[in-house]
Amino acid sequence: MKLLFNNRWWFYLKFIRVVKNYRAMCLKNKDNDEEWIKASSNVLKAIEKCDGRFRVEGLDNLRKVNEPVVVISNHMSSMETMVYPVIIFPFFPITFVVKESLTKGQLFGPIMRSRKPVAVGRVNPRKDFETVLVEGTKILKGGISMVIFPQATRILEFEPETFNTLGIKLAKRAGVKVVPAALKTDFWGNGKRLKDFGPIDPSKRIHFAFGEPMTIEGNGKEQHRRCIEFIQSHLDRWLRNP
Repeated sequence: MKLLFNNRWWFYLKFIRVVKNYRAMCLKNKDNDEEWIKASSNVLKAIEKCDGRFRVEGLDNLRKVNEPVVVISNHMSSMETMVYPVIIFPFFPITFVVKESLTKGQLFGPIMRSRKPVAVGRVNPRKDFETVLVEGTKILKGGISMVIFPQATRILEFEPETFNTLGIKLAKRAGVKVVPAALKTDFWGNGKRLKDFGPIDPSKRIHFAFGEPMTIEGNGKEQHRRCIEFIQSHLDRWLRNP
């Protein structure tokens, strides 16, 4: 039985089942926050049955949040978008900035649309920038926090030079704080043909960490630097002590 649970394809069969069940709810307009958290929890439980070991730090910093914020996170695999809801939503409601193509896909499209994210085309950077600032501000003013992955795409190696300031600029425009978030989710690898369905590696511990909420001051360069330092320092520590 343990060998079965360690199997990559057992995990993806379970994952697809969770996705299809929640997708059906979305198509019938029966989805809600509670069901989204439940689906996220089921994905997390499937990961744990495949010997995924979670360590989450900084939950007290999430408890400090009493108004909408921008969560600024690195992006390593599919896992974070699947389990962030069950980790963060118990403290405050969230949605994401996502690729527009994700909202149109046959499998994930109905789910992504149901969460009312900010969708960007990634063809015209200037248009995407304006979309995030305008639509993101509306969402934040409406009481929902935003999760932004400034790297734009999933990569295993953190590259500070490609970590843009969009989250900082959105927070400044909306007049809200930012929460830096670091993660190491390479347990769930990126596939070569199907990026969401890569190998899983139980030897790699799964890490999440959340920093203290920060107020944007001036042009926000200092807060951007501190977000990068928060992520880099945690990744360095996790690599030294997995």
